[in-house]
Amino acid sequence: MESVLNLSLKEVAMSAINQKLILQGIGWDVYEQILEEYKDSNGLHFAFDDGFLEVEVPLANHEIPIGILSDLITTICVESDIDFRNVGSTTFRKRAKAKGCEPDTAFYIQNESFIRGLLEIDLSKNPPPDLVIEVDVTSPSLNKLPIYAALGVSEVWLYKGEKVIFYKLYGGVYQEISNSLSLPILSSEKTTEFLQKGLKESSSKWFKEVRRWANKR
Repeated sequence: MESVLNLSLKEVAMSAINQKLILQGIGWDVYEQILEEYKDSNGLHFAFDDGFLEVEVPLANHEIPIGILSDLITTICVESDIDFRNVGSTTFRKRAKAKGCEPDTAFYIQNESFIRGLLEIDLSKNPPPDLVIEVDVTSPSLNKLPIYAALGVSEVWLYKGEKVIFYKLYGGVYQEISNSLSLPILSSEKTTEFLQKGLKESSSKWFKEVRRWANKR
């Protein structure tokens, strides 16, 4: 691992298939060392699961769907007078569980008031995000669901290039659900429809359509 650290992880990941690298046998202290070293870098995402470390350089086919889904949640919350906080790719981790992740994006909705005004979030003191979005359109990939289950995230949206699937945490594992826990007016079917339109339509037309839909609910 020391030889890898002496290289640029971004350069190594960019040379890997789909600009994603999975390393094995990584200790927690090394994981935290990497997070510290790359804390000011927006060009890498890290996920850690008990010795496995995923290093990803996000591509356009990854970032664009994330932006559309984030805009969808933001627009619906604003139109519905729901308080929320988008904390983006904040690093969430628990040493005791040997798990950590930087979501593609994460939202506090039900628990927004508990982190309001905070610039740093510590899961030993603060609740986990209510909703995490993961876009996984490449392989190989580390399965993020066990990580988020260990962190206590109650809802995960997963998009693998076809349909946005909603999951809720129940008994320590995720189960697929049809409607969002955080935003019950949204079904996975409607979310997928809005995402596909967002990929094709002009942004101004799309925002107007989402606002009209939200105001009719």
